[in-house]
Parts: sequence; structure tokens; C-alpha cells
Amino acid sequence: MIDLAALTSLRAVDTHGSVVGAAEALGYTPSAISQQVKRLEKQAGVALLERVGRGVMLTEHGRRLVTDGSRLLTDLEQLESGLHRDAGRVAGRLRIAAFSTAMRGLVAPVVRALLDEHPDLALTLTEREPWDTIDLVASGQQDLGIVHSWGDVPLHVPEHLVGVTIARDVADVIVPRGHRLAGRTRVSPRDLVDEPWVATPEGSICRQWLMRMYDGTGRAPRIAHVAMEFDSHLALVGAGLGIALIPRLGRAPLGDDVVAVAAHRPAPTREITVLHRASMVDSPAVTAVVQALSAR
Repeated sequence: MIDLAALTSLRAVDTHGSVVGAAEALGYTPSAISQQVKRLEKQAGVALLERVGRGVMLTEHGRRLVTDGSRLLTDLEQLESGLHRDAGRVAGRLRIAAFSTAMRGLVAPVVRALLDEHPDLALTLTEREPWDTIDLVASGQQDLGIVHSWGDVPLHVPEHLVGVTIARDVADVIVPRGHRLAGRTRVSPRDLVDEPWVATPEGSICRQWLMRMYDGTGRAPRIAHVAMEFDSHLALVGAGLGIALIPRLGRAPLGDDVVAVAAHRPAPTREITVLHRASMVDSPAVTAVVQALSAR
């Protein structure tokens, strides 16, 4: 009989390209992953992994097992969700990945009450960027993913994932208190063409949106400093080193050294969505989490 936990580990090795990567994703030690794969090889009677340089890759047999076995894992997940639905039980362990401001502004405020209301429910929380989150939920390594998309910058979501929009968030332009625009009620990108920006790293969704804001101005935003965390942006703006575009969700209270100014033409608005696999649509636990986040 094929060990389903070991099959999950083999699929994680395939996704991450290494035993170490699979262990980090699943919360096991590399030794435990290796033992599970060896047990699976013994059960299947064929080699499932082969070493390539310092890494590993699936053999032809391993590839077939992951491809066909993934359908089996999906069917079992759907069966389990249906059983919990029929029993009316909010139970089990859900792994949730969320981007940083959602973790602060949406997840953290509701988790304690949710767990108190449903003592048979366990949650494991991980902070990840939206693109990583989509891949992790799609591959079965996370159960729920909270992602965001800005304006018309699309997120590519696989067809077997279901998305529920739970909130919309707005970003403001943050400027030093003594800045020439600090007294304005709102600004447009044309007001900001010569300003130095504190921005998220290149390739991030927020950076893409900042670049898209400047469409039609004939200019690109002048990136003076790069920082991943919005708290760092606030500190750099407060030091007079530039301006920043910072969402309201999960934003720390503004100090006396900075001012938030609304932006328009376009208004920087993002849609926040919870993703899960279609096989979990009947899960009372998934429903309870989505409802708690939507009510926030």
C-alpha cells in the first residue's frame, strides 16, 4: 500500500527540486523526507529519485507516481472535506500563507477568536509573497493563500484554485511633513514625476503597480531607495530620503514626521483574495476561515 504522507513528500521534492526544499516547505527534517521517499521506493519496488549534481530529480517512475498520485490526493482531500461537511465539524489543520500586511491587518486580528470558537481547528501561518503563495496552494503545500492584485496588474491563478474576494485596500502617498505636497488633499502621478521614491524590490507586485501608475506621464518613477518592508519605507520617508506608496491595511500608525496624501488618476486600489483548492470547497474549516477574514 502506497504511503500517502510519503507521496506528499515526494511531490514536494519534485516542486522544490531538493530534499532540503521539501523539508522546509512541509515542516520536516531533510532526514525525515529522505526516509519517507525510501519507504515509498520500497513500497513501489522502483527507484523514484536520482541524484543530479548536488540535487535530485524524479525518475520516470517517480514522475508517473507524482502525476497520478496527485489526482489521488485531490480525491482524498475532496472526500475528507465532504465528510467534515456532513458531520458539521470545523476541524483539522489548515496551513495559511499570506503577504505581510494581510498577516498584520487581516489574519492576526481574527485568529485567536477563530481558534477559541473552534477548538478542533489548528492553523499554521506562513508569511509569503503572493506569487509564491499561489504556487504553494496549487501544489498542495499550503491550504489557504491570501493574495493581492493591484488595479489591472493580473495574478495568474491555476484553474483548480477557487478565489474569494474578502477586501479592497487603498494605498496613500507618504511624504515628509515638511514636503511641498504635505498640505494637499490628493495628488496624481503628474504631481510626482520628479520625486525620489522608496519602493519595494523590482519584480514585486507593489513595484509593478508603482511603475504602472506612471503610464501616460512619459516618465518612470525615480527609485532612490529599495526596501521590502513598509515599516522601513516609513522610516526612510520620515528621514527625508524620499516618498513612498504604502497601503492602509496593516500600516503602522504614522508618526509626526510623515503625512499621508490620497492618490488619484489612478487611485491605487488593490483587491485581496483568499485562494484554496477546488477540492476543499466543502470544507467547513475553510468556510469558517474565509468568513472570519471577510468579516474583518
